[in-house]
Amino acid sequence: MTKEKEAIKPPGEKEPYKAPEGNRTELRMELPEGDLAYDAEAGWIVLRKNDKPKAEMFFTSYVVPSESLRPVTFVFNGGPGASSVYLHLGAMGPRRVEMDAKGLPPGPPHRLTENHETWLRFTDLVFVDPIGTGLSRMILSGKTKTEAANGKEFGEEKKEVPEYWRFKRDLESIGEFIRTWLSTHHRWEGPVFIAGESYGGYRVGKLAKLLQKDYGVGLAGVVILSPALEFSLLDRSHYNVLPWVDVVPSMAASALVHGKARNARDDEDPLAYAVRARDFVLKELLSVLAAGTLYPSRKRQQVLNRLADFIGLPRAVVRQKGGRIDIRYFAKNLLREEGRHIGLYDASISLTDPFTEKEDLDAPDPTLHLLERVFAAGINTQLRKVIGLATDREYELLSMEVNTSWKNDEQQHALQSQFGAVDDLRYGMSLNEHMGVFITHGYYDLVTPFTSSDRLFSLMNLTKIQREKVTLRHYPGGHMFYTWPESRRQLAEDVADFYRTYIRSAL
Repeated sequence: MTKEKEAIKPPGEKEPYKAPEGNRTELRMELPEGDLAYDAEAGWIVLRKNDKPKAEMFFTSYVVPSESLRPVTFVFNGGPGASSVYLHLGAMGPRRVEMDAKGLPPGPPHRLTENHETWLRFTDLVFVDPIGTGLSRMILSGKTKTEAANGKEFGEEKKEVPEYWRFKRDLESIGEFIRTWLSTHHRWEGPVFIAGESYGGYRVGKLAKLLQKDYGVGLAGVVILSPALEFSLLDRSHYNVLPWVDVVPSMAASALVHGKARNARDDEDPLAYAVRARDFVLKELLSVLAAGTLYPSRKRQQVLNRLADFIGLPRAVVRQKGGRIDIRYFAKNLLREEGRHIGLYDASISLTDPFTEKEDLDAPDPTLHLLERVFAAGINTQLRKVIGLATDREYELLSMEVNTSWKNDEQQHALQSQFGAVDDLRYGMSLNEHMGVFITHGYYDLVTPFTSSDRLFSLMNLTKIQREKVTLRHYPGGHMFYTWPESRRQLAEDVADFYRTYIRSAL
């Protein structure tokens, strides 16, 4: 028997690039139905371009050992520029940050608690941090650690905008990550779901097509939370009518909560009131805003007065603004007489206005700003203490550098202006007629209001069978409605039912 020749490394060949060392540990949690044992892992997957390492994408996974192939769900938040920490420690993971009944944090210190509503009960979970968020970083020019150390710190990003901070490239990076994770963990035969929030909802809509068409990943279902599905609906210009219409039902629900709704019926709950406001804006207000002065003056005034009564602002103000009420104006002025302002991401919550003398909103948002320190404490505890990850990298919860640097690499012409994900979602549903779709909002969210998704669903021109595969469900709360304990419980229960339906279809 001849001895195999030892591989000879060609002169000058670089060492194979390796990701930083992660960590894996076995954990256990107590649930009302019994103990649940699971493996927790925090680590990186190297993304490549032309076989050269380009970036390190960080993930945190929770896998329940099982003889059968459990479903796996890949989860990401939005921004762009947000890490996955919000869904990780707010809704889905085995541990969560503590919140009160209205989704606000108690006073410090902030601690984690076991999450009895964790989705780990019915699916394995992989929380993905897009490049530039969490602990995900670009690799300097594809060099080895030794080379990168000669001059600049390893992992330091170039001054030019990284290629992953772009619409299309970002989606491709997630596709590459999911494909690699499925391969390294031997999970290609099991049911695969994806879930995303806000801009992450846009990602999910696009990936419903991209993953199946270009990456060979069949999807059992997609979960879309508080999504921004069509960017034109975020453009509140004077000439784009729909954004002004879509936000009114959420304003109305918030006005009712704060006792300012003059059009409410006795004992009417906020969701019923919001739905009634939705009917009003689609049947009456839409025509008034679209027609402008072409609409009869007297009737126009009547409709604008009704709008004012629905959302709790003075009639004269609403008429003067022509029915176009900016969300920041609404947040600043609904409770102005009480010296308080409400949140943009959860308009049911109010805080003391630090600058009552100012005309513009210049105050902390109850969701965006108050929760940052809570999630920061939580994720650093979970990764470094509970899972045992050793790294000196700073965990980027929400990177405004990524957000403000985001570029469009999908635009094919200077005059192209319509970008969204609904057509991709429809394409994905056609590619895979077994795939389920779950879309959900909090009805106090002024940033991505639920009426937008309701309208888009009604415009998708789906077949009867396809329509039956779409679940639209909204809950008390705002953009991160799952921080409300009852909404988190109901969401988990509804999604578990959704998974049971489409896991059967997948298998």
